[in-house]
Amino acid sequence: MSLVDPQRRILSGMRPSGRLHLGHYQGVLKNWVRLQHEYECFFCIVDWHALTTDYDEVGQIAGHVMDVAVDWLAAGVSPSSATLFVQSQVPEHAELHLLLSMITPLSWLERVPSFKEQKESLAHKDLDTFGFLGYPLLQAADILLYRAGWVPVGSDQLPHVEFARDVARRFNHLYGREPGFEEKAEAAILKLGRKGAKLYSSLRKSFQEQGDVEALETARAFLREQQSITLGDRERLFGYLEGAGKLILPEPQAMLGSAPRMPGLDGGKMSKSNDNAIFLRDTPDEIGDKLRRMPTDPARVHRNDPGEPQRCPVWQLHEQYSDENTRDWVQQGCRSAGIGCLECKAPLTEAICQELAPLQARAAEYEASPELVRSILAEGAEKARDEARDTLVEVRQALGLVYR
Repeated sequence: MSLVDPQRRILSGMRPSGRLHLGHYQGVLKNWVRLQHEYECFFCIVDWHALTTDYDEVGQIAGHVMDVAVDWLAAGVSPSSATLFVQSQVPEHAELHLLLSMITPLSWLERVPSFKEQKESLAHKDLDTFGFLGYPLLQAADILLYRAGWVPVGSDQLPHVEFARDVARRFNHLYGREPGFEEKAEAAILKLGRKGAKLYSSLRKSFQEQGDVEALETARAFLREQQSITLGDRERLFGYLEGAGKLILPEPQAMLGSAPRMPGLDGGKMSKSNDNAIFLRDTPDEIGDKLRRMPTDPARVHRNDPGEPQRCPVWQLHEQYSDENTRDWVQQGCRSAGIGCLECKAPLTEAICQELAPLQARAAEYEASPELVRSILAEGAEKARDEARDTLVEVRQALGLVYR
């Protein structure tokens, strides 16, 4: 079993729905670029998840996977700093999903908020399928397969991380009871040294007898710092803290991003499905045309009508891309009718094009070298499979599925 510190490992993924837009860049990719230098990151293009809703539109999946990969690489997600791969190229995802499905109550899946929400928003599709009902469990398997301690998500995805945590907890409760567990855990405590053993035992007692959550977190942090014990002993001590068994699948936590919401061209959330997006590889002419057609403050019917930036979707983009001087100019010019809406949009167009120019140059290089992109994804899949196999060795042993 490989030495894995869940608190240093991140798993995140993205469905392949085609080229990415500014919302992906500002809300996800910039964060990934930062995290890849601080954590061990696994970034997965989840093509099986695309089938849960678009099982009848499979012709474009391969092209969409390439589009996502090119945009990730162009945005600065680096194969030398993170592991980039395609979900279906690591079949262990499917095996863990199957094994976890044996212990996951049906009611848990039916309670996931996105189940009803997506069925309503995609009412034109037949989603009465096992795959659609079970996709939160597939997502849980994606996370748990790499024993990732952190999952960068938006607030709308919190229920999915909580679901993955519940599944891990149930699995550990059912199968983390190795023979002689308590004796092995007590022996592991002694390996912490006299002071360490005393501290661990004190914190464990505070949590189990008084429910002191702070003591639990302190004990977890203490164990993560220990270099003198094996990973197996560390997992036993994590489980022993809470009165459970050996920790086989660590419980993941959500890592909420701080990126502001990216408004679309209509003021709503930027989304390809809403047809209101500026894509990362849009040309300057395409960006300019989209912004010129973007609605503004409805009170500004005529050029000389004063406006209010807070009512204008364009202002939300200025807050993201324009410097302070430009924003002051917009505020004053709009409220005094000193500038027209097209004048207001001109520096915004320039700022967006300027930020995207280096990204687009890198994207053009990757577009011209599709074999390089495929090679990066294949190498990432091999590395991901190595980690996934290690996890499944533990899972199979816990389930008694070892025959030699």
